[in-house]
Amino acid sequence: MIQDAEILVVGGGPAGLCAAQAAAETGAKVLVLERDYAPGGQLVKQTHKFFGSEKQRAGERGFQIGEDLLKEIGTNTRIRIMTETTVLGCYEDGVITALRGNKHLKFRPKRLIITTGAAEKFLAFPGNDLPGVYGAGAVQTLMNVAGVKPAERVLMVGSGNIGLIVSYQLKQAGVEIAAIVEAAPRIGGYLVHASKIRRAGIPIMTGWTVKQVLGDGQVEGAVICQLDDKFQRIPETERKVECDVICLAVGLTPLTELCWQAGCEMKFVRELSGHVPVVNDNLETTRSGIYAAGDVTGIEEASSAMVEGRVAGYAAAESLGHSPEIAAQRREEAIGDLRQLRAGPTGGKINAGIEKMKREGGAVHVNLYRYSH
Repeated sequence: MIQDAEILVVGGGPAGLCAAQAAAETGAKVLVLERDYAPGGQLVKQTHKFFGSEKQRAGERGFQIGEDLLKEIGTNTRIRIMTETTVLGCYEDGVITALRGNKHLKFRPKRLIITTGAAEKFLAFPGNDLPGVYGAGAVQTLMNVAGVKPAERVLMVGSGNIGLIVSYQLKQAGVEIAAIVEAAPRIGGYLVHASKIRRAGIPIMTGWTVKQVLGDGQVEGAVICQLDDKFQRIPETERKVECDVICLAVGLTPLTELCWQAGCEMKFVRELSGHVPVVNDNLETTRSGIYAAGDVTGIEEASSAMVEGRVAGYAAAESLGHSPEIAAQRREEAIGDLRQLRAGPTGGKINAGIEKMKREGGAVHVNLYRYSH
């Protein structure tokens, strides 16, 4: 049996929850499908404080923002969240299939908002399949969600915000950080995070990478080496580092499988961290009635994902005729908030990526099929 849904949101992370909240505010009925046992996405593991303006919850910790969102959503009878539900496919007739337990479910939404987020990138080096080689997100989940101390001594690979934040959280949990190695010639994360790491006495080694893992059956150490300005290994610069975990914080890539399946026009944009769907200002893809928001459209901070979710939620509700004037006004306000978030020096990369996508994306709103029943 195919279940009808007015607005279906795939992914219950920051973007998905805010999309659902925005759409429901204007009178739409929303179903959120979340593959995890609880909604919240990356917010549930973020113990650091957000930056930005008061409007974007600056000064609050990620998990607190997630808890507040869920409390607000819990009082809205127009929103239904199905957890432990993995979406399997998006088909030409507008049907979305999902697996929940041992049940195969089918939905036919009038509007679809894809907020599937991103996956961690990995590095290829000898021994990277040994137990003890983790992605930073996995380490953060072990610490901040499961309450498990993941290691005694960690070698962190990558000095972006995730690498710096997780290193500091490991230090707080009583884990020794042998070093942070970064292939690029400079630190990739915010100065405020790097300064905390320096004050904690953790060395940040730019122009270095992992050559191989040491260990018999598990990680017991690593060999690191220096890189030249073309990212080639410099001979005779190898050093041994003792550690029981190697933590990789080398970036994220958008999870766009559903966008590909739906036939959305896709473009590879390096500044947005991979293949992303071409979207307009309302975050509608080239498939009419399908929207995308959050990291699936390009890797940014959670604050931006939340605002993008609001843009998509208001736009989807407006297109269905729910309080169109109010929805349009709030959508424009959210677009303004997004521009403000990206106005600082850290927004240069994402803005360049968006402009490139618009330049090369071709025609938006090809009416291949429409959710309009």
